[in-house]
Amino acid sequence: MLLSFDSSAVTASAALTDGDRVIKSEFINAGLTHSETLLPMIKRVMEGYSFDELEAIAVTSGPGSFTGVRIGVATAKGLAFNADISCVGISTLEAIAHNFENGIVCAVMDARRMQFYNALFSVKDGNVTRMCDDRAISIEELKSELSKYDEVIIAGDGARLCYENIGLENVVLADEDKLYQNAVGVSKAAENKERIPAERLIPVYLRLSQAERELKLKKGE
Repeated sequence: MLLSFDSSAVTASAALTDGDRVIKSEFINAGLTHSETLLPMIKRVMEGYSFDELEAIAVTSGPGSFTGVRIGVATAKGLAFNADISCVGISTLEAIAHNFENGIVCAVMDARRMQFYNALFSVKDGNVTRMCDDRAISIEELKSELSKYDEVIIAGDGARLCYENIGLENVVLADEDKLYQNAVGVSKAAENKERIPAERLIPVYLRLSQAERELKLKKGE
């Protein structure tokens, strides 16, 4: 069994799975209050089961909200240390791609100032193939890249903003039930990933935080 969860953006979710079978899952879209909601959600999906029964804990380790990613990774590390089980760090963008069965998926998360955390994936019969590394990209650069495809599905917490401003007829917005990353997608992405000790699990940030960027500007760096 695998416990998976996500708190990398405005939504949060948790799931307990056994292979392809979803035993329990929860999803909420209540803003960035994950310090209050994530652990109770995990306790509910684990109700009736022991952490000793888990093969591993999978969590989105970024990109996303700096605070949200930190909360998710810290929670995973704490639970894993306590139960002496392995962890799996999953790209938030890859988790998004696992919402789909077929198509070119452009996973986007709002990085502010019309930039996006992004990666492209080719999905065929539910099998996800990464087409590029996770990156921070401007909407102008993304528009140029997406224009070469017949159809692209945009999904993620930055999908609506991207869709409304990219100005491409070949781009479609994902349906509401597939728009956001969720813990079931995290579990699917974790199937063939390396299990690592909790101490090796780290957040993945694609750029400095706003406070760090402002400090560098003040220092003239």
